[in-house]
Amino acid sequence: MISPKHVAIIMDGNGRWGLKNKKSRNLGHKTGLKTVEKIIKSSIKNKIKYLTLYAFSTENWKRPKTEIKFLINLLEFFLKEKINILDKNQIKLKVIGNIKKFPNKIQSILKSAQIKTYKNKRLHLILALNYGSKKELVNALQLINSKKMKVTESSVEKNLYTKGIPNPDILIRTGNTNRLSNFLLWQLSYSEIFFIKKMWPDFNENDYKKILDKFKKIKRNFGNI
Repeated sequence: MISPKHVAIIMDGNGRWGLKNKKSRNLGHKTGLKTVEKIIKSSIKNKIKYLTLYAFSTENWKRPKTEIKFLINLLEFFLKEKINILDKNQIKLKVIGNIKKFPNKIQSILKSAQIKTYKNKRLHLILALNYGSKKELVNALQLINSKKMKVTESSVEKNLYTKGIPNPDILIRTGNTNRLSNFLLWQLSYSEIFFIKKMWPDFNENDYKKILDKFKKIKRNFGNI
């Protein structure tokens, strides 16, 4: 049995959970942050080396301004409150996506957090922020063109945001929605995909462990027999 090295998660359902349970999408996002902390701890426990979380997509800017502001403030809170804990636990933080659209204060905090945890190796925590896979691919092709490189699979991979990061073995999407939503379209070509009915705030360590155990029983042929 082969254990997964890289797990990617689309954390869907926060807003709907909040409306159903607390009459507030924002409280759903806040509760979802607690699930993030649980899954980080569980990833370490299960010796996952890379964990990628789809935290804010390029399409999320279409949401109400009040919700966007709350999400940005929640991100700031997480980084300020947890960065020392992440560093103490040897967790390396990396951001993929174009963060230039975020306020300068957030950009500075993100850059500082990545520098602070750069040498850590226990778990690579990758946050997809203002991330869209189509924009990532266009950006990669533009870089290849500017470098006068030949367009090949190898050259594309070397110019993605995820350069140097192994492709996900597993994609998990919570929230009872069965689509990829412009997330890691190149990198997920051979990932095992698990669509979960539970909303993200209800997803727990046991749910996660069941997926990891199920993965270990899958024979992965990658097109071979």
